[in-house]
Amino acid sequence: MTHASHTTNHLRDETSPYLLQHVHNPVDWYPWGPDALTRAKQEDKPILLSIGYSACHWCHVMAHESFEDPATAAVMNELFVNIKVDREERPDLDKIYQTAHSLLAQRPGGWPLTLILTPGDQVPFFAGTYFPREPRHGLPAFADLLRRVEAFYRENRQDIHKQNASLLDVLKQLEPTGEGARQLDPMPLDVARRQLEDQFDARHGGFGKAPKFPHPTSLERLLRHWAGSLEDGEGDTRALEMALFSLDRMALGGMFDQLGGGFCRYSTDEQWMIPHFEKMLYDNGPLLSLYSEAHAATGSALYRRVCEETAAWVMREMQAPEGGYYSSLDADSEGEEGRFYVWSREEVRALLDADDYSLFARRFGLDREANFEGRWNPHVYVDYAEQADETGIDAEELRRRIDTARTRLFQAREQRVRPGRDEKILTSWNGLMIKGMASAALHLSRPEYLDSAERALDFIRARLWQDGRLLATSKDGRAHLPAYLDDYVFLIDGILELLAARWRDGDLDFALQLAEVVLTHFQDPRGGFFFTADDHEVLIQRPKPLADDAMPSGNGIAARVFGRLGHLLGEPRYLAAAEATLQAAWPQIQNGPYGHTSLLLALEETLFPVQTILLRCAADALPDWHQRAGEPYAPRRMVFAIPNDARDLPGALAERRPQGRTVAYVCTGSHCSAPITGLAQLRETLEQSEARLNQP
Repeated sequence: MTHASHTTNHLRDETSPYLLQHVHNPVDWYPWGPDALTRAKQEDKPILLSIGYSACHWCHVMAHESFEDPATAAVMNELFVNIKVDREERPDLDKIYQTAHSLLAQRPGGWPLTLILTPGDQVPFFAGTYFPREPRHGLPAFADLLRRVEAFYRENRQDIHKQNASLLDVLKQLEPTGEGARQLDPMPLDVARRQLEDQFDARHGGFGKAPKFPHPTSLERLLRHWAGSLEDGEGDTRALEMALFSLDRMALGGMFDQLGGGFCRYSTDEQWMIPHFEKMLYDNGPLLSLYSEAHAATGSALYRRVCEETAAWVMREMQAPEGGYYSSLDADSEGEEGRFYVWSREEVRALLDADDYSLFARRFGLDREANFEGRWNPHVYVDYAEQADETGIDAEELRRRIDTARTRLFQAREQRVRPGRDEKILTSWNGLMIKGMASAALHLSRPEYLDSAERALDFIRARLWQDGRLLATSKDGRAHLPAYLDDYVFLIDGILELLAARWRDGDLDFALQLAEVVLTHFQDPRGGFFFTADDHEVLIQRPKPLADDAMPSGNGIAARVFGRLGHLLGEPRYLAAAEATLQAAWPQIQNGPYGHTSLLLALEETLFPVQTILLRCAADALPDWHQRAGEPYAPRRMVFAIPNDARDLPGALAERRPQGRTVAYVCTGSHCSAPITGLAQLRETLEQSEARLNQP
């Protein structure tokens, strides 16, 4: 989005594609670091902090309008020290300053995030998001705004000092105190269930109104609530209906790429029809996990297709040759949002014969008015059964012909100018996708997905695990930035899912090394975990996020993985860390259960301990036993199939020794049954804790 120039600024040595998009701006950008912060103090200039990311449409708009404009840049350079931050590489800064924005502006933030900080302590005294170059939509011209803010800084130091002190005090008050629960109870699980139904859109699925986000942790909560209710002998079918209806509508909508697979970030309308066209790795990993689990519960052919096409997109477009997964695809191509994905009728007619065009147009809405700026983004309007009745064509033949048409359009689309791809490899997002690919591999019996996930894990271990600590990001052979809580716990979660799908010697050892770093450097003695390590750069706040946002809460995932590792290994320290996290978060969980669904997942597994099944088998017996134990939807179960020749197993695993060709060790919490040596007996034991619909 930048114009070529001989001018380069201080971003030239960065790895972030987003920062490098601004390297030729006339703005004298710095990355966040001592050079910029020291200069601001020495020159007593306020800091203009701009936070965005590569796939952000309005970030590009503001860059084009203002940061590439010499006149605006001259004002910025004269009055401020300008710092550009990629929120994906520095989520610590983004979390802090998004919170500060919401306090100062009294409304939610977003990207681009624009703040003015005092130079001595980096506390913001002005905050906003997008500003245009010229006055528009009630917003002032950016350069005029900057002149006024800088003048206010010069003339009102005492007022700013008082406001900053107040802001820091509020940020301190927002931190969890650790004064939590002495006794945990399941009430928040039921309250969250009711809250999600209150927000459920019965007409279109999902929650709330436009813009509509997928909220995979909320849908997972409903699925798990249904499964738990079956174990209790009740069967909350309404929870299941809300989850499946939402999954159906998202899968059939325009937010899912009906030609190439993968989900866009969110829908701009209530119907999931027109997305914001960026595709993010961190959305698709959890959605892949969710749809694969929903397929295990229902046998739905639609969910299988969503998983297969999303996994194919990941391996085709998002996996680096070295193994790691790239971060995102831009919403824009050739300067227009969505251009890569939308169609004219003429383009489609040129690719299909008249009969197939008619079938495709009826299913995907080309027989209706255009739904995106005079063109069509494919969105399913009619199901195969209804269309078969209309046309007299057998439903399977109809599906085959429309799939052939989709393939032709996809192949033609591949010749278009592609959206930009952010090729940095983020540890945390890779953890989410490793888990998604492993879950899909397990539930759909697709070992190639496991191969992909293991390659990503091997890349992280080789490139981003250095001197006993993780790094957060890698691009073009350069890994840097100390990792955050999410990097560690999302990766542990992904490794556990990988091990459940296919045991590999060494992977559990790596997970345990990661877990020990989390306990040593991130744990709050009062319970729970900070987002940054104890030796991280000192910032104006050390966040301890508990609520889910676009990604699951790091504390929620930490509580879950420590609980699961604790049961797997019989390790009391891990179980204590999980419970202490929930106790510390208890006031927040009680105040808003539906906003803490990741913590609720950990709460459920603490109150209703998971069933742990260890299979020790000869190689030729592993597939049958593993498939029977691991593929069905049983969310309160962990299954690990360990070959008989595996050695040096840690903790309680060392006690689960081979017994002949095959043996199953079944434990619930800390209580274990007698070893099982017959497949029929294992089936009988398993059926009591599985949730499955007899649905095609």
